[in-house]
Amino acid sequence: MSTFLPFTRPLLLVLLALPVWLLIRTWRRNESRLVLPFDHGGLRGSRFLSALVRMAECLPALLLAVAICLIAGPQQLGSPQSRRKVTNIEFCVDVSGSMTASFGEGNRYDAAMAAINQFVEYREGDAFGLTFFGNSFLHWTPLTTDVSAIKCAAPFMSPTRAIPGFGGTEIAKAVLACRRVLVEREDGDRMIVLVSDGYSSDLMGNRSQEIARELKNERIVLHAIHIAEGDVPPDVINLARLTGGEVYGVNDPFALEAVFQSIDRMQQTQQVQLAPDAFDDFRPYCLAGLVLLSLSTLCSLGARYTPW
Repeated sequence: MSTFLPFTRPLLLVLLALPVWLLIRTWRRNESRLVLPFDHGGLRGSRFLSALVRMAECLPALLLAVAICLIAGPQQLGSPQSRRKVTNIEFCVDVSGSMTASFGEGNRYDAAMAAINQFVEYREGDAFGLTFFGNSFLHWTPLTTDVSAIKCAAPFMSPTRAIPGFGGTEIAKAVLACRRVLVEREDGDRMIVLVSDGYSSDLMGNRSQEIARELKNERIVLHAIHIAEGDVPPDVINLARLTGGEVYGVNDPFALEAVFQSIDRMQQTQQVQLAPDAFDDFRPYCLAGLVLLSLSTLCSLGARYTPW
């Protein structure tokens, strides 16, 4: 739809030349002369009545113009709208055997999933995905604003179940899998939240820096949460910091909740201005047509030339 022609079918407006031609013809034509018996009387023609009759004759042409405008599909722009800019967040959660270690009232895995469930509550409107990993990875939920599947996931992938293929820790493989999920989303920011408690052999050497460059090129920020006592592995630090993310080492459930709150503050929500929607605007044309039709009907009772 063009800004200068707010009609869905603007080419039909060319037909407005027809009512314009009828209006010009009405006002420029010469009145036909017909000799009547009273022409030799003393009555004189009235310019006012002549103009009134011609204006009445213009009403059908104006009605035709209104009909053409209606057929062309008049449009009107609505009020500008704004919506929350979506952040695409992929949780990458370690389910290796070490995640069964005691942590608060439960184990590390339970505490991590509880904190994630709280995080998705106060990030309403964002899109979340969940990937579990060990030596293998499993995309549990795709990126979606419906977080019910994430909230119900904890019992099924608990490391206490000793799921085959998930006993070790291969962070690089899991992060690259999350990257492939996020690059499919063209709109919105992209973020990976990595939750792990161990070292990863596939990040050694320069591998962490190579993966970090790939993530940065795709505008993906990675935040790493090391949910264990001791220092955070240097490779994990490189992986997060080089993408613009942060690294958090936590050793109690309260610190874990504070970490997710900190991530929420760092990733501020933004409002995106949307283009106003166009919708049909028949009302003014219909009102004009009704007025013109009413006037034309009234004028036909007297403001017209007699047919004899």
